[in-house]
Amino acid sequence: MKRNFLVLAFTFFSLFVFGNTAFAQKQIEPQIQRDPILEADASHNLEVAQQYFKTKKAYKAVLMRFEETFAAYPEFSKMDEFLYLAGMSSFYLSENKGKQKIDTKSEDEKKKFAPEKLREDAAAYLVQIVEKYPQSAFKAEAEKTLKTLEAKK
Repeated sequence: MKRNFLVLAFTFFSLFVFGNTAFAQKQIEPQIQRDPILEADASHNLEVAQQYFKTKKAYKAVLMRFEETFAAYPEFSKMDEFLYLAGMSSFYLSENKGKQKIDTKSEDEKKKFAPEKLREDAAAYLVQIVEKYPQSAFKAEAEKTLKTLEAKK
C-alpha cells in the first residue's frame, strides 16, 4: 500500500513539474511556407531594383521589376522593401525626377506614367507598408512621403 502511494505521488509530482513546462513555452506563430526558387528569383529582382533605384535613378525600371515580382510572388519575404522602392519610384517619377524619361509618343506610357496616376500608385504602395508591415524599417519614411503626397492633393 505504501509503495502504491509513493508511485501515485511520484506520478502526480512528475505531471505537475513536467506538465507545467509545456504550458510555459512560447506559442510559435505558423511560418509562411516560402518557395525557395521564387524567393531566389524575387531576391534577384530586388537586388537589381535596388541598383536601378540607388545608382542609376532608373525609376521606370524599378517599377517594372516590382510589377513582375509582385504578380509572380506577392508573399516575398522582403516585399516591404520592394513596396518602398516602388512607392518612392512612383513618387519621384510623378515629380519628373530620375534619368529615365516618359515617352510622350506612346499612349500606353502616357497613361501609365501620368503624374496623377503615379501619385496614386505611390500612395497605394506606401499605405501597404504602413498597414501590412507595421514593424518595417521603411514605415517611417513611407508615412513621411504619404504626408507629402496628401499635401500635394
